[in-house]
Amino acid sequence: MARIEDYAMVGDLHTAALISTEGSIDWLCLPRFDSPACFNALLDSPKAGRWLLAPAAGGECTRRRYRKNTLILETEWETPEGKVKVIDFMSPRDGAADIVRIVVGVRGSVRMRGELALRFDYGHIVPWVRHDEHGIHAVAGPDAAYLVTEAPLRGEHMQTASDFTIKAGQRVPFVLTWAPSHLGRPRTVDPEAVLEATESFWLQWAAKCQVTGPYRDAVLRSLITLKALTFAPTGGIVAAVTTSLPEELGGERNWDYRYCWLRDATLTLQALLASGYSEEAAAWRNWLLRAVAGDPADLQIMYGLHGERRLPEMTLDWLAGYEGSKPVRIGNGAAGQLQLDVWGEVLDCLALTRTSLLQDGDDSWDVQVALMEHLESAWDRPDNGLWEMRGPRRHFTHSKVMAWVAADRMVKGVRDFGLPGPADRWETLRDTIHADVMAKGFDAKRNTFVQSYGRPELDASLLLIPHVGFLPPDDPRVLGTIDAVQRELTHDGFLLRYRQEQSDDGVPGGEGVFLACSFWLVDALIGAGRRREAKELFERLLALRNDVGLLSEEWDVAAARQLGNTPQAFSHFALVRSALQLQADGR
Repeated sequence: MARIEDYAMVGDLHTAALISTEGSIDWLCLPRFDSPACFNALLDSPKAGRWLLAPAAGGECTRRRYRKNTLILETEWETPEGKVKVIDFMSPRDGAADIVRIVVGVRGSVRMRGELALRFDYGHIVPWVRHDEHGIHAVAGPDAAYLVTEAPLRGEHMQTASDFTIKAGQRVPFVLTWAPSHLGRPRTVDPEAVLEATESFWLQWAAKCQVTGPYRDAVLRSLITLKALTFAPTGGIVAAVTTSLPEELGGERNWDYRYCWLRDATLTLQALLASGYSEEAAAWRNWLLRAVAGDPADLQIMYGLHGERRLPEMTLDWLAGYEGSKPVRIGNGAAGQLQLDVWGEVLDCLALTRTSLLQDGDDSWDVQVALMEHLESAWDRPDNGLWEMRGPRRHFTHSKVMAWVAADRMVKGVRDFGLPGPADRWETLRDTIHADVMAKGFDAKRNTFVQSYGRPELDASLLLIPHVGFLPPDDPRVLGTIDAVQRELTHDGFLLRYRQEQSDDGVPGGEGVFLACSFWLVDALIGAGRRREAKELFERLLALRNDVGLLSEEWDVAAARQLGNTPQAFSHFALVRSALQLQADGR
């Protein structure tokens, strides 16, 4: 089975496919990120569905890359007979969903092998397949797929096989199109014309990037990845394109990340706005406002792509799991948890847009006031915390700090922008929360903040205290927290979220180091004036990206492997922010 870092992504701003170094598409959900997958080998084996297109001799590619500043993947194999390249991409969606693969002969003559095994409903359904003058037509319930190619096709062992030889200068395209089965055959696309249009789209988008400096290429690749995680019809951004990639190989910490987390809101906006992408930032803000509409007491931590609230969690017992990591889950039960920091994240996000995006007044203020009024009566309750712990609720320090952020941003909305609201009352609440955190969330003997009130455990989220303005970055208590976190939560210099063996998070097993948290440490070190140390850590983190610049959620230090769902928006947001801070600090 391919390692997590062996996968590259292509997408059409509605969904995305993961392609291994062996030329196999092992994961693809159609027609949306959160739809049932039709290629499921990632979470089982080839029998669960995949699309292989590679030299008949097999093996990993010699090299691969994205075309500069695009999401068009080029994979090359050099064989004794010659050299061949496969170009993979999905064109930004305009109607039906297309995934295009073009085999290009570069040198000599190479025998190629194609194996298409469509398995709808997460590998559960084998479609009826028939041949026609264009290629094949596969149908199963609501799903239909059409493969168009001039290459020879034949049925073999419940899959569609294709054996052909590619010579230097030849190009053999394959176009797989999904459409609802009741609508009949969709229009046929010209693969070469679509390739040109797709390249033009990404080059024009990348040209808007305003980032300069030594990390521009890394930042732009992360921004392109984040754009590819965007669901274009609504502006929502999914946390990752996968479900159930494990945080511990063989373990149970396997979650579905194909949804939109409110917690990502501020990080998203900071990364997009600082890089010149105000249009995407505005779309995300609008998605956020639609999603949170309703009773402020019913605010969720995550929503579906259109703002759906019901994300019931269930297991798919027929899938073996990535490297035996079971269960495979779809849906996410954490959507129903109480995580008080989310109110702060939303209000912080909307405050940021007030200074960056709004030209003609703030149409979200009434929503913000309603959210704040609810938080006034709820901030002192125990909750599940930002890490979605499934153990007993606690008074998490980060949750209280974000409640302080909420009050602080609302006070500034009134004081600095003249918006209506009880600023004196919110100011008093802000001071009350600050005092509460300092009295109960800070361990004076150890000179460090702690994960939750009355307990000694540490948490990487404590590094965000200076970032949100709760204390200055050079405050002795912040510096003490940095030292304590480095002393107690690092593994090979990278940061754990917390120690699972100490924190009762309700799930057995452990996990790798959390990449976003390690970027938070970079930011905290910059604030503490330790720039050289911050830069060294940042460049070590950059080295954990795979060969095409993608990061998953975590890193297994012992095995030197990526872990968790991929590509992970949280990791890429954090990378962009750290790069921008390093650049600003170095001026």
